[in-house]
Amino acid sequence: MSRTTFDALLEAGAHFGHLKRKWNPAMAPYIFMERNGIHIIDLHKTVAKIDDAAEALKQIAKSGKRILFVATKKQAKDIVAEKAASIGMPYVIERWPGGMLTNFPTIRKAVKKMSTIDKLLSDGTYDKLSKRENLQIRRKREKLEKNLGSIADLSRLPSALFVVDVLKENIAVREANRLGIPVFGIVDTNSNPENIDFVIPANDDAAKSIELILNAVCTAISEGLEERKAEKVDMEAAGEVSEQEEKEEKAAPKKRTTRARIKKEAEPVAEEAPAKEEAPTQEETPAEEAPAEEA
Repeated sequence: MSRTTFDALLEAGAHFGHLKRKWNPAMAPYIFMERNGIHIIDLHKTVAKIDDAAEALKQIAKSGKRILFVATKKQAKDIVAEKAASIGMPYVIERWPGGMLTNFPTIRKAVKKMSTIDKLLSDGTYDKLSKRENLQIRRKREKLEKNLGSIADLSRLPSALFVVDVLKENIAVREANRLGIPVFGIVDTNSNPENIDFVIPANDDAAKSIELILNAVCTAISEGLEERKAEKVDMEAAGEVSEQEEKEEKAAPKKRTTRARIKKEAEPVAEEAPAKEEAPTQEETPAEEAPAEEA
């Protein structure tokens, strides 16, 4: 079953591309036709591509890895922030910090600085400073929160990037490509799909189109996280069973080995001893008795 439908995408305006003169020839396979100088995206391919991307993202989430959402354009940032936060994934909706992926340790230092300021503010260390210095520190903290607050819990590089408008976020795409991080992207007719691992051809300017695609994707990620939780519970239950078995084995190891050893040693003796004695007596007795009767 598809995660979206042709009709839903059509209603959301996901089929509207850019003007013909602004198109990128590499998007030709995803264009259905041209109408009034505007390219129309083939929504049948969009439905299939959304399903492929959603399944791949589900598996990434199921394996416990992180997916970073990127969207700095006005009509997408609020939607991305809401959807990513609902599934506990990091996101960037302000300016992309250059080198965020390729120079990740520096970004982590800035995030740590933010937590250090919080700590010093809470324990009253900054109360000793002048009002001006205190205000400067608080403003710095607000700026860090605005740019990096949404990635505060991203302790290592993400395993995937989900990008809305790959043309606008080309720096993020290039950094991910350099590090071999797979990129999932909503790609419009004016963008280059060649550096995107999972292309979702659709209108990246309409809020309804963006929201519909993100709903499908985030639902899949949520399913992956739920499956991971269920597997974890099953593993813990299996672990408890094995621990109980270990305790039982430790409680009575000597009895089991002794019984097994006695049984093993006793069985061959019981089988072999009578066989050696009985076989010859049955053959020898009639042989001795026959001549006695004749005599």
